[in-house]
Amino acid sequence: QVQLVESGGGLVQAGGSLRLSCAASGRTFSSYVMGWFRQAPGKERELVAAHRWTPGTTYYTDSVKGRFIISRDNAKNTGYLQMNSLKPEDTAVYYCTAALFAPGELPNEPVYWPYWGQGTQVTVSS
Repeated sequence: QVQLVESGGGLVQAGGSLRLSCAASGRTFSSYVMGWFRQAPGKERELVAAHRWTPGTTYYTDSVKGRFIISRDNAKNTGYLQMNSLKPEDTAVYYCTAALFAPGELPNEPVYWPYWGQGTQVTVSS
């Protein structure tokens, strides 16, 4: 079992930055693929970014490439999502997730990710 707790959300103006944190407890965090999903009102939950510790690969959805950076500190069992150049369309509840996937496997459907944080609201004003 892995328990995840997000923090760092809030209200920011367009063009600003926020850093989300995801504190993990339980089993060895480095073994898990870490992901960040978001869900805006009336929309489906979408995979925004993911990080696999070995071999150190990352994934970003097209709309955040060049603006968001996913990282993790396994010594602290904590993951991060640095969000820069924020846009109003980034407004959503952001969720930290974790899962054990086979090499090369990275499903973007939420159902395949078993561990979730409670979510943190990010609101970007225009």
